[in-house]
Amino acid sequence: MPTVEKGWSYNKTIPSDLDVAHATIDELMRALEAAAWPGSDMFRIQMAIEEAVVNAIEHGNKRDVSKSVHIVFHVDAERTTMQISDQGAGFDHRNVADPTEEERLDQPRGRGVMLMRELMTEANFNDSGNSVTMIKVRSQEVPEPSEG
Repeated sequence: MPTVEKGWSYNKTIPSDLDVAHATIDELMRALEAAAWPGSDMFRIQMAIEEAVVNAIEHGNKRDVSKSVHIVFHVDAERTTMQISDQGAGFDHRNVADPTEEERLDQPRGRGVMLMRELMTEANFNDSGNSVTMIKVRSQEVPEPSEG
């Protein structure tokens, strides 16, 4: 289990392979658990990071096994920072159609970007659109009501 007392970092380049990607995401989730992050934050982070990594492999690198994905994570008690970069051409993240518009509800494009932006405190793409940096600031835990 990762040690997170002073923060846990991960900086690795992985192949465009979904199994390797999921193992990498599992490492991040173990670090969040070790840092006692709230379950609701962990759920949001897992959804966003899965979208980012799968998009990098499938859309960015087009599952080309000769291309790789660079992943950087940092977890501490207050924030998690994640950067995912692929070797693809990128996309225009400023002009992604709103997937919640009625005429787009049955189209698969744009949901991942929307999820990343909604679930994270910040989600920023580089100019070419082949790298995303996401930050999640730890939620303030609300104590459970006591019985009695």
